[in-house]
Amino acid sequence: MSIKITTKNLNIPNYNRLSVYREHGGYEALKKALSMEPAAVTDEVKRSNLVGLGGAGFPAGVKWGFIPKDTPKAKYLVVNGDEGEPGTFKDRYLLEFAPHQLIEGMIICSYAVGIHKAYIYIRGEYIRQIKIVRRAVEEAQEAGLLGENILGSGFNLDIVVHQGAGAYICGEETGLIESLEGKKGFPRIKPPFFPAAIGLFGCPTVINNVETLSQVPHVIANGAEWFASIGTEKNGGTRVFAVSGHVRKPGICELPMGVPLRELIYEHCGGMRDDRPVKAVIPGGSSSPVLTADHLDTKMDFVGLRDAGSMGGSGAVVVMDDTTCMVDVCANIARFYAHESCGQCTPCREGTGWVSKILDRILAGNARPEDVDNAVRVAKNMMGRTICLLADGAAMPILSYLTKFRNEFDYHVEHKCCDVKGG
Repeated sequence: MSIKITTKNLNIPNYNRLSVYREHGGYEALKKALSMEPAAVTDEVKRSNLVGLGGAGFPAGVKWGFIPKDTPKAKYLVVNGDEGEPGTFKDRYLLEFAPHQLIEGMIICSYAVGIHKAYIYIRGEYIRQIKIVRRAVEEAQEAGLLGENILGSGFNLDIVVHQGAGAYICGEETGLIESLEGKKGFPRIKPPFFPAAIGLFGCPTVINNVETLSQVPHVIANGAEWFASIGTEKNGGTRVFAVSGHVRKPGICELPMGVPLRELIYEHCGGMRDDRPVKAVIPGGSSSPVLTADHLDTKMDFVGLRDAGSMGGSGAVVVMDDTTCMVDVCANIARFYAHESCGQCTPCREGTGWVSKILDRILAGNARPEDVDNAVRVAKNMMGRTICLLADGAAMPILSYLTKFRNEFDYHVEHKCCDVKGG
């Protein structure tokens, strides 16, 4: 089954302009939300089973409910548009072609939580998208959809668009907050820096990603029961998958939560190039443990992927056929995380570099007999010992390659070359 919610109008010319967005029902959900009690809006989102679609899969409405209602401090909303996970490009399309959908979701969220200042943190390389979102914010302000007394409701909200500096670590919510405050993007220790209590500028803060907030207007417009009925028991609605690799039709693909991986590849992405067999699939961005051809019936929601030993992550699906050298893939991933480690924690700073050097040595044909076991040992010692999850996000996929494709690594070590055709 194919159903589109956040991407259904992306092909409409000029849908990123306010007039066209409103012609197709834009901001009607906001009117409905403003006629409701704020607590009722949050409850609607809770009952919809909308989860965070940036990686964690945590229920969005529950996260909103963590913000204290009676506090003398300001409250903030921060949109995570720092789409730096390798293989991920879905938010780029939502920012470029449907920015008002995001803005409408932000206003609804802010009204529900009692927020009057919001920030959109966008990856620094997304120059075109940043310009489009800034124009959309200006259009909304001129139309009375932002600023003071929105649509005569008495509710006020200002939105600031912030351009990031291109660091992967700023996709982590506390690292993003540090960057937004003008500091180095070093993640904070949690606790005490739990964003709902001590977030941006030391104040209670909601952080959601672009896709999550883009779903909110549809939840309010159509009701929680409608949205929940589309997905699975715990993960409501749809998800936009960014599919790349050895499929005939790569690109973004919006499908109900829980769609089988096999259906995603063969029915919606045209199957495998040259009809070659699937060898491996990265199901949720480079930090998610790799799946094999034995996992093609895995349900692509957060629960199904967790049960398969991986995770939903950012929704980036990279499909690899039997010509792929898994040593090359693993070394490439390790190289990325070694480069992107912020260096704050020793196990991450040193561990990612050590693993990368070992894997590069194996790939180059200069391996030592103990290298594979050493790579496993170093990766295991990185996990659970750092402030943020970058070390875990590097170690988990590396361990999955070293375990599930150990024979290829051993062959590289013994024969100083690859036994995979095309590898």
